[in-house]
Amino acid sequence: MTETAPIRVLLADDQTLVRAAFAMLVDSAPDMEVVGQAGTGHEAVELARSTRADLVVMDIRMPDLDGIEATRLLAADEDLAGVKVLTLTTFDTDHHIIEALRAGASGFLVKDTKPAELLEAIRTVAAGDALLSPGPTARLIAQVLRAPDAAPRSAPVAGLTMLTARERQVLTLVARGLNNKEIADALGVSPLTTKTQVSRIMGKLGARDRAQLVIVAYESGLITPGAD
Repeated sequence: MTETAPIRVLLADDQTLVRAAFAMLVDSAPDMEVVGQAGTGHEAVELARSTRADLVVMDIRMPDLDGIEATRLLAADEDLAGVKVLTLTTFDTDHHIIEALRAGASGFLVKDTKPAELLEAIRTVAAGDALLSPGPTARLIAQVLRAPDAAPRSAPVAGLTMLTARERQVLTLVARGLNNKEIADALGVSPLTTKTQVSRIMGKLGARDRAQLVIVAYESGLITPGAD
C-alpha cells in the first residue's frame, strides 16, 4: 500500500515564539510536516514558491507585506494554484478576515484555537473542504455587510440567475454554515449529490471555494444579515 504524503505546511507569523509553538504542534502530527517559516508576507510568498507547500498558515497582521496581500499574491500565481491559505487572527471579529477571504484564503482561525482544532483545520483545508469555523465566518460577514459604510464589492453575483431553485437552496444552507452531510440530511439526498451541487454552484458563480460562496450569498441578498 502506498503511504499518503504528509501535508506540507508553511507557517507565516511575525512572532517567533508563535511560529515555534505552531511548528512543534504541526511536526507532532504524523500526517503533516513544517517545510518553512516566514516572518513577513514577502517571505511567505517566496517560501511558498521554493518549498512547494500545500498549505500556508498565514497571520493576517505582519510587517513588510500583510497576510491579506500575501494571500492575494499566492492566489494570483498560477504556479501556486494548489496552495491553500488558512488565515490566523487574534479576534474572530477582525474585519480584515473578510478581505483575506476575498483575497483567496480558504478560511480562518483565531490564535487561541485548541491544538487539536488547528490540526484538524489544516487537514480540512488541505483536503479542499474550505471555510473553517463557518458559523463565526457567516456572522462576521453579516456584521461587515450591516455596517453603515459597507460598500458593494465586486463579486460573482450575476451568476445567481443561472442557479436552479435547488442550487439556490443549497447555497443558502452553505451560507448558514452547514457542511455537505448536514445539507444532505436537510434536503434528503446523499452527501455525494450535495458535493456535486456545491461544485456546480462554484462553477456557475466563479467562486474558488465555500468561503466565497458565503460572501456571495450575503452580498447578493440571498441571505439577510442577522437572519436566523
